[in-house]
Amino acid sequence: MRNWSDIIFSDELSFEEKARQVFEYQVEQNPVYRRYCKALDSGIPKAMEKDVSAAPLLPLKAFKDAEVTTRPPAKADLVFKSSGTSGMKRSVHYVADAGLYEQSLLKGFRRFYPLERSVIWGYTPGYAENPHSSLIYMIRTLVDRDSTGLSRFLPLGESLDEDAIRVIVERGKQLILFGAAFGLLDLLEMDQTPLPSNSIVIETGGMKTHRREISRDRLHQRLANGFGLDASRVHSEYGMAELLSQAYASGGKWFKTVPWMRVTVRNSGDPDEVLPPYEEGLLGIIDLANVYSCPFLLTGDRGIMDSKGRFRVLGRWNPKDLRGCNFLIDED
Repeated sequence: MRNWSDIIFSDELSFEEKARQVFEYQVEQNPVYRRYCKALDSGIPKAMEKDVSAAPLLPLKAFKDAEVTTRPPAKADLVFKSSGTSGMKRSVHYVADAGLYEQSLLKGFRRFYPLERSVIWGYTPGYAENPHSSLIYMIRTLVDRDSTGLSRFLPLGESLDEDAIRVIVERGKQLILFGAAFGLLDLLEMDQTPLPSNSIVIETGGMKTHRREISRDRLHQRLANGFGLDASRVHSEYGMAELLSQAYASGGKWFKTVPWMRVTVRNSGDPDEVLPPYEEGLLGIIDLANVYSCPFLLTGDRGIMDSKGRFRVLGRWNPKDLRGCNFLIDED
């Protein structure tokens, strides 16, 4: 029996080598993904020998319509469900190995942020009502790594505690404030409490508020102004209930992935086609930490790649929103 943790996070194996092993396992053990591959093309394994992007990408909708897992759902360590309004059919992600997920989360976070020197605050209105929220679990896992007791979820409907902020500064810690866009804006509407200049605010999406939709550029500017920070201190996290790895945009618009995750942009009319840099399409993801569910996924998000392999999220997919080929924008 393979130790997937050793394979996925190995520095000795290439991403391609890991992805081929995971693909073989998926075809053998994942009934949903196996049926999907057979329905598309029997020549896929041969194509995978040359390019791992030849692996079929399962639409995320499958997590709403089927039990996408290689192990019995009843034996899952965790169950994540996507957010949604009452009565809406939600995605269900059966997480067979909580330990592997936490490795992905913590190893990934430490690649971007100094977790041991940080205090994590989470403000999550709207998510607190979802006992299966992957965002709540993620923040709680980060909070639990802080032995000082300063990390926590903030009480909903209350402004930031200036005394608590002062203690963080006195302890020589860096504050990292996590929250969905609408929650962070709500915090600022209650009281615009300035944060220490070395603080980082990480918005986790949720651009459509109960008031109106807001662009990411405008959101970041409002957050920077409201918390008294330089715009470079406002970051973004890209994740979802169907993924066990996260990508981060540190002070800019371009997301970077962890080594066991790869993002490509696909032709919406032919998802097998990987588009060149700056051409707009659907975001495709290979998240090897999803080894027990499905790592090869086609999202419903619109995006582009740059020449450095970073990606940008441009919103949910709508063919009417396409701006044509070679969607060139300035790099930062």
